Amino acid sequence: MRLTVSLPSTSYPVVVEQGGLDGLGRALAEVMGDVPRAIVISDTTVWPLVVDQCLGSLNAVGVNAEVVLIGCGETEKTVATWSRVVEDVLDLGVDRGTPVIAVGGGLVGDVAGFVAATVMRGLPFIQVPTTLLAMVDSAVGGKTGVNSRHGKNMVGAFYQPMLVYAGMGMLQTLTLSQFNSGLGEVVKHALLADASLFRLCEEGASRIRSRETEILTDLVGACVGIKANVVAQDEHEGGWRAVLNLGHTVGHAIEASLIGTDAALPHGVCVAFGLVSETAWAERMGACPAGTTERLRALLASLGFPECPSNLDAEVVVDQVMFDKKVRRGKLRTAVVEDVGRVRLTEISADEVPGLFHSLPGF
Repeated sequence: MRLTVSLPSTSYPVVVEQGGLDGLGRALAEVMGDVPRAIVISDTTVWPLVVDQCLGSLNAVGVNAEVVLIGCGETEKTVATWSRVVEDVLDLGVDRGTPVIAVGGGLVGDVAGFVAATVMRGLPFIQVPTTLLAMVDSAVGGKTGVNSRHGKNMVGAFYQPMLVYAGMGMLQTLTLSQFNSGLGEVVKHALLADASLFRLCEEGASRIRSRETEILTDLVGACVGIKANVVAQDEHEGGWRAVLNLGHTVGHAIEASLIGTDAALPHGVCVAFGLVSETAWAERMGACPAGTTERLRALLASLGFPECPSNLDAEVVVDQVMFDKKVRRGKLRTAVVEDVGRVRLTEISADEVPGLFHSLPGF
């Protein structure tokens, strides 16, 4: 499967292959031509799983790849990590034609993309997402960056890749938690823009849980199409692109409040909790049909999602929202669910924010 992300500033292909990373070198050569060397940035968990495929594929088209590794986990997504990797890349003597290839999940893509955006004011960037979450969300759209003590992704840049290469075989390597994290973003895309995708998830839940390649390919293709369409309308998140934050106001707050603790949860699972809470808020306001929240809960249960933790600290979670970069002049721009597959944007004041959390346990 080959899709195209067409933006006002550029366009690039998204290649979805049935196998692993064997076709990466060929896809890179089709986009960039003769590439004598490249910098691969990966993490210490993913790289041992893909090293032979990745280097073999690149070497087969004449690319000499040098590798820089980062650690795993959200605590690695920092300015310090970015700074260290920048120096490592510069130590390798790159020039402005040397591509940076991110091989891994969303954390690797975000850090490597920010490195590519800032070294020599911009190196060619290739996304090779190895998780479902990265394939359907973070690898497409050009948002790169790292976290700060003020919140997630507070330091970064918009920087589009030249190519996204997704090997569907990599999804078989994911833990259940990692896989569910990606499904959270799949459900988000369906809820905000594609009722037929939502029905596919409902009707194909057992096949999805079994990780059947055919249906997972359909999910990835549909989500890439949805995100590409939204990003094409608003590349730099000045307006409509904010709909992609559905579930994230609550989800990010939950995620941030648990980072570094034994109760930490993956991003997409927190987003799923946020989807339920934000949809329940919309339903209470009469913005969407009665029963929408229960339909969403039923879908998440059929996909194997856990229950929302019952021991969240409400004050800590709500306080996290006020550090969110979506808050401007005391107003929060948020998506409101009008029905499965349709949302609208609105702004709410700071004193209305706690209402988004009303349906969570303990709130």
